[in-house]
Amino acid sequence: MATAVDELLDMLFDMIDEAKNAAFSGDKCVIERDKALDLIEDAKKQLPVDLAEARKILNARNEYLAAAKREAEEIRKRAEIEANQMVSEAPVMTQARQKAREVLAHADEEAKKTCRETNEYCVDLLRRTEDALAAAHAEMRQVHNQFRSGMGAGTGSDRPSGGSRMYDAEADQ
Repeated sequence: MATAVDELLDMLFDMIDEAKNAAFSGDKCVIERDKALDLIEDAKKQLPVDLAEARKILNARNEYLAAAKREAEEIRKRAEIEANQMVSEAPVMTQARQKAREVLAHADEEAKKTCRETNEYCVDLLRRTEDALAAAHAEMRQVHNQFRSGMGAGTGSDRPSGGSRMYDAEADQ
C-alpha cells in the first residue's frame, strides 16, 4: 500500500530518470523546475499526514505488544502458582497414598487374624460338639444296655411272671 509521499517521490524519480541530458554533460539533466518543486512541496505537505498515520500504527502496535506482554505475564504467574500448588500437593498426595497403603495393610492383617481366630474357634466348637455328641452317644448306649439288661435278654419263659419289666430311670440314678 503506497502512501501519497511514496507516489510523489516516485513521480519525481521518474521525472529525473526520463529527463534529457544537458548539453556537454553526461551526468546532468534538464527538468522542469516548477514541476519538480511542486512535487517536493506536495511531498513535504504529505509527510506529516503519513508520519501521523505511521505514529498511530506504531502506537497501536506498542499498545498491542504491551497488552500481550501483560497477558503473557499473567499467564506465567498463574502457571507458576499452579505449578507451586501441584508441587506442594505432591508430597501431600504421596503421604496420603502411603498412609492408605499402611491402613490397607493393617486392615488386611487384622482380617487375616480375625479369619484365623474364627477358624480356630469353629474347629474348637466342632471338637467340643463332637465330644459332647460322643459322650451323649456313649451315655445313650449305656442307657440302652441297661434298658436291655433290665428287660431281660431271654424269651418269654425267662421273664418274671406278671409281664414285662420296665426300666426305671429314677432307680438308675
